[in-house]
Parts: sequence; C-alpha cells; structure tokens
Amino acid sequence: MIGSKCPGQDDRKIEVALIKCPSCGYKVEIFSDEIKTRCPSCKTIVYREKLPSCVDWCKAAKDCVGQQYYSDYMRHKSVVVKERLIRELEHYFGKDLKRINHAKKVMDFAEAILMKEGGDWQIVVSASILHDIGIKVAEEKYGSCAGHYQEKEGPEIARKVMLKVGFKKSDIDEICEIIAHHHSPGVIKTSNFKVLYDADWLVNLNDETKLRDKLKLKHIIEKVFLTKTGRQLAKAKYL
Repeated sequence: MIGSKCPGQDDRKIEVALIKCPSCGYKVEIFSDEIKTRCPSCKTIVYREKLPSCVDWCKAAKDCVGQQYYSDYMRHKSVVVKERLIRELEHYFGKDLKRINHAKKVMDFAEAILMKEGGDWQIVVSASILHDIGIKVAEEKYGSCAGHYQEKEGPEIARKVMLKVGFKKSDIDEICEIIAHHHSPGVIKTSNFKVLYDADWLVNLNDETKLRDKLKLKHIIEKVFLTKTGRQLAKAKYL
C-alpha cells in the first residue's frame, strides 16, 4: 500500500475494499493501489477487478511504489483486463462461437506480433478482442457484416464495454479509433494499429488459402501486411 507521504497524493484517498476469496470465501482486504493480494486464510492470490487505481493515473506512481512493484502491477493488470474483456465479449456474443473464437485467434496473433514489433500491449490486445464487436448490430441493422458497417457500429459498443471495465479515456479513444478503421489501412498509421491489422489478416487470410496459386497468395501477403513480423508469420503459416 502507498504510504501517507506519497509524492503524488492529492485530495483522492487510498480506499480499501473487501473481496471474497474464490477458494475459501474469506473476505480479503485489498487497497486501491493494489491489483492483487494474498488471502490470509488459505494463501490464494486474490485479484482486484475494479480498475483503475491511483497507480494508473498518478504521475509519481513509479517513484512511490518502486519500479518492480509497478512492473508487476501493470503485468497483472494486463492479465485481469484481458480476462474481463473476454468475459464481456463472450457474454455479448452468447452462443456465437464463430465471433468469439475469431477474436481470440486475433488476440493470440496480436500478442505474437507485439513480442517482436513492440507497442502498447493494453491498447493492441484490447482492440484485438473488441475489433469485430460491431458485427452483431451491423447484421441486425443492415443485414450485413461488411467491414464498413463494423467500423461504424463497433466503437460505440466497445466504448461501453471499456467504461464498464474501467479504462481511462485516452485508451478508450485510441482503441475506438482503431476499431473504427480496422478494415481501412492508411487512415491510422500508428504501430498499434499496424499490429492489430496484421493480426486480423493472419486469421482472415485462411479464406485465401483456397487459392492454389501460391504466387498469387504470396503477392497478397506482400501487399496487405503492414509489419515485418506479420508478413513473416503469414508466409510461415500459409506458404
């Protein structure tokens, strides 16, 4: 927990919440600057799901809690955020396993590309999970899942999901911007967009494998992929 002499402290106060341990049911105290703690009864690690905390918004967070704690916090936060977004996605699409599985495959490829290309993990992974969330409304409103309908309807739905999970506004805005153009390369030129775009193509390219013309498929790969790693993965998987 951050001490009373926190260099970034303002009128906001550290708060404590009680979370039920998933293993033994013991009510565990967890502070607003923590993302996990250990149950004193059964020693199970218990994660706080309410985000963000002062570690997220405070400019003095690294100095206050230390680099190691901050790194651990952000790593565990990414895991919690990813799990919550996947749950929200599964709830939203219900029995539509095709959409759910597609998002998970894109997420896996996005993480693989991020390992080589770098980028903001939370932005890219969140965008990969939510990028096609507009499909359901698009099909209901227009009778089509065309890319431009997904781009039109997706951001508003994704914004509601991220507000529920507790994303900060700047991250929500960037992720929604990516979703609004995820079928339109060239509009957004950030590395985060390029990673998401390539991850989506790595899954969608499966439809192109029906082509027996490997030279044509190679041309498609060279043309559409925006990152070196995405291109390499596509060639290894499909050629």
